Amino acid sequence: MFKVLLVEDEEMIRKGLRFTFDWMGAGCVVVGEAENGEDGLRQIAELRPDIVIVDVNMPLLDGIGMIEQSVEEADCSYIILSGYDEFRLAKAAIRLGVTEYLLKPLEQEQLLAALERAKGQLAMKRQYTAMLTSGAANGEALQASVVKLPGKSSRYVSRMIQYVQEHYAEKIGIKDLVESLGVSATYLNQKFKSETTYTFNDFLNRYRIQKAMDLLRSGEDKVYAIAADVGYKDYKYFIAIFKKYAGCTPSYYQERYGLGQSSGEAAGDSHAKQAD
Repeated sequence: MFKVLLVEDEEMIRKGLRFTFDWMGAGCVVVGEAENGEDGLRQIAELRPDIVIVDVNMPLLDGIGMIEQSVEEADCSYIILSGYDEFRLAKAAIRLGVTEYLLKPLEQEQLLAALERAKGQLAMKRQYTAMLTSGAANGEALQASVVKLPGKSSRYVSRMIQYVQEHYAEKIGIKDLVESLGVSATYLNQKFKSETTYTFNDFLNRYRIQKAMDLLRSGEDKVYAIAADVGYKDYKYFIAIFKKYAGCTPSYYQERYGLGQSSGEAAGDSHAKQAD
């Protein structure tokens, strides 16, 4: 069972989450509640939860601040809740490696899907930590955990996977497939999720990061160039997405598992500044 901590200042919402959602059915158990970020930090340290569900707007210390102060030490995944559809908050959440950014009112299916993705992220983090501890000589196990292709899939899903494999280095989205396949984006998303467990965008990111890992291990290029090669024109965004799925920075991955040494992020930062 995965241990869940709820950090929400509105008692009605907090209690509603705790007592109306089927936690056992989701393979989870709620081990504690906190009504502000400071209390959340204390309980993260004491309870060592696997997943923290946190409201972004709280007294004393907000959700983003709480995550910033705990993310380096805590071995957990975060799911953010918010009543405000603000892009700046979403960007902050991505930067911190947050699994999901959900808007209130929350639907049961949304939370269940977010919990599954949080479990996946947590498994990758722990696998990465185990690799460091054991002094593994290569990154194949980590790379393999980023994305898994289904053994069998329908015609629609097979075409979607093929499209990603052929065009991942370009700017693509599920809408590109709507006209050629003759069905709606909603249907394609539902079909893809049911057969792969991933959303289309999640699969695209995972596939790109897997390709980036291949290139980083070859040690033949700089990190910023590899980011562009796998479809990320925004270097800083690539760093954030890589950390989310791989549990480390791309330059660290390259230095540890690559065939040669690289200046990695330093070169990328310099390039990004020059581009500005």
